[in-house]
Amino acid sequence: MDTIASNHDSGQRLARAWILTAVAALLASGLFVLLIIASRAPVVGELFPLQNFFHLAIVVHVDFSVLVWFGAIAAALWSLNTREGMARTGWLALGLVLIGSVLLSIAPFHPGEAIMSNYVPVLDNGWFTAGLLVFATGLVIAALRQMLIPLPVDLNDPARAVGRFGIQSAAIIIVLSAGALLWSWLAVPEFLAGPSYYEVLFWGGGHILQFAWVQLMLVAWLWLAAASGVRIALRPKWLLLLLLANFLPAFLGVWAYLQFEVGSPAHRNFFVWLMAAGGGLAAGPIGLALLHGAWRHGRESDVSIPAVPAEPLAGPLRAGLVWSVVLFGVGGMLGFFIEASNTIVPAHYHGCIVAITLAFMVLTLHLSPQLGLGRAGPRITRAVAWTYGTGQLLHIAGLAWSGGHGVQRKTAGAAQGLEGMAQVAGMSAMALGGLIAIVGGVLFLVAFGRAFVGRDRLPERPLTSGGVGA
Repeated sequence: MDTIASNHDSGQRLARAWILTAVAALLASGLFVLLIIASRAPVVGELFPLQNFFHLAIVVHVDFSVLVWFGAIAAALWSLNTREGMARTGWLALGLVLIGSVLLSIAPFHPGEAIMSNYVPVLDNGWFTAGLLVFATGLVIAALRQMLIPLPVDLNDPARAVGRFGIQSAAIIIVLSAGALLWSWLAVPEFLAGPSYYEVLFWGGGHILQFAWVQLMLVAWLWLAAASGVRIALRPKWLLLLLLANFLPAFLGVWAYLQFEVGSPAHRNFFVWLMAAGGGLAAGPIGLALLHGAWRHGRESDVSIPAVPAEPLAGPLRAGLVWSVVLFGVGGMLGFFIEASNTIVPAHYHGCIVAITLAFMVLTLHLSPQLGLGRAGPRITRAVAWTYGTGQLLHIAGLAWSGGHGVQRKTAGAAQGLEGMAQVAGMSAMALGGLIAIVGGVLFLVAFGRAFVGRDRLPERPLTSGGVGA
């Protein structure tokens, strides 16, 4: 049977540690979600002085739910996709990420302005800066380890090459993103300070980084399709080409640094164009093919051997896959309606981010028994997919509707100016959807926690992906 890796114990132990780190980060980020939703909900945001908490909560929530959660899942997949060796380097990377995460969590308790910069919101104090630097160093080391000892991508075996290429190319993109960040830091105009400084600092590297997250989401989609018996009509060679189409724009981002001055309008506009032109090149065709395959309820994926006959989580995994594709599609389409700085903007990027989050959550529950972390039940796994999916869809719809009626982004409480019924209704739907999604997130943590408490010490079966990443 096809396996994602050589099944060496050191890789699986490291992957387990990364998965636990990822879940802990998601738990930490979730603690601040209630403050965000309460600060923007009608009436509640006016009764309680939550505006200051809104910006603080946004910073912590985004950095833990995107940077740490996504980064730890990426590192777990890299750990399963490398040859045996460089074990100390792998654990060093994990240690640095943990130290950086602790520093990030301490930062809110020290003086510092909350700056809502795109991609990486920050607290302007030394604790946060140190935490971000240590975390980024650990993640880059993990990515470099993947690049140095990867499992071979054999083009003569395209079914196996699809997942390996997706996982390995994501590591390269993250290194390119870190290089872009360093370049911006060296070249950012000296007269910039505060929000303008951080906006320019993270603009290029932040855009490049999104292609890494999307690449890993696509791998997760194909993995879940294989595990749940979804038949995809695209041949492996076409999947490889589509993953390549999502990979190459990262290099165009590097070209932009050679071509345009950092902080210039041309530099900024190029990355806006790059995301609009390249963000859906692979996700669109693959997502449509997966939705078609899920609708047909195919027996096997064309890109793989089924992970396990009669997979007990097949139905819930398929539900999570479909909801992730739908959320990403809705978020992507909303990007074409952005005309001003209103809540359509967060509806757009939030849809894409939560699609990646849901794919990673369901993949985590699928991988857990194979990594010795315990098996989640099918009912609660299905509840995770449906509750989180429906809640986030309502949340996004509320933001989009409100933005269409003039509600501005990055505001809270009375500052939102909710005067008309349409604005109040939209933000009420946003709040309700957010609360439902929180329930879905809590269900995920409960599912993982119950599985972990009742786990066996050893994997239940050889680690498999149905060929994706094998």
